[in-house]
Amino acid sequence: MACLWASEERIKAVVRKRITIIRIIAFALTLAEMAFRLVVLTCLVAVASAGLVPAAPLAYSAPTYHGYQAAPVAYAAAPVAKLAYAAPVAKVAVEEYDAHPQYNFAYDVQDGLTGDSKSQHETRDGDVVQGSYSLVDPDGTRRTVDYTADQHNGFNAVVRKEALAVKAVAKVATPVAYHAAAPVAYHAALLAYSAPLYHH
Repeated sequence: MACLWASEERIKAVVRKRITIIRIIAFALTLAEMAFRLVVLTCLVAVASAGLVPAAPLAYSAPTYHGYQAAPVAYAAAPVAKLAYAAPVAKVAVEEYDAHPQYNFAYDVQDGLTGDSKSQHETRDGDVVQGSYSLVDPDGTRRTVDYTADQHNGFNAVVRKEALAVKAVAKVATPVAYHAAAPVAYHAALLAYSAPLYHH
């Protein structure tokens, strides 16, 4: 009898293991199905965002009111949403190739209020670019960068720093005249301090 009981226990253990394996497989399939649904939903959102499926504009007609009467006012039919569908149109921009591009560009900022001082100029003639920019660094020096770029030498820059004459701007506040009042006797209130409260 003990042998039969041990055999039944082994069979039960094997069945439990197989049921556990089946449950794991079912759970994995459920996760895979959910992941597939998420991928499909993400693809639909991406297609809608990309404009491949045009969003239809909604247009409502305004209700028409008839003249005032003693009887109830008659209204036009309820507004109806009018949907319009259009096939997406691919726009192809054709830019003409300029074999010898040329341009000149420059700007200059001199702000006496904030002290901001910077400038740049650049020219291009074919594949050769030349330019310069300057600005005032926080240490009070002017940094000037002269640069050139072409196919033979690549990009080259020369940086120079020069000290600026310091303009001392003295802002003097005018003193305010006031009359001192007679001293007032008071009792100081006790103040209690606690550690600051932090909310997370």
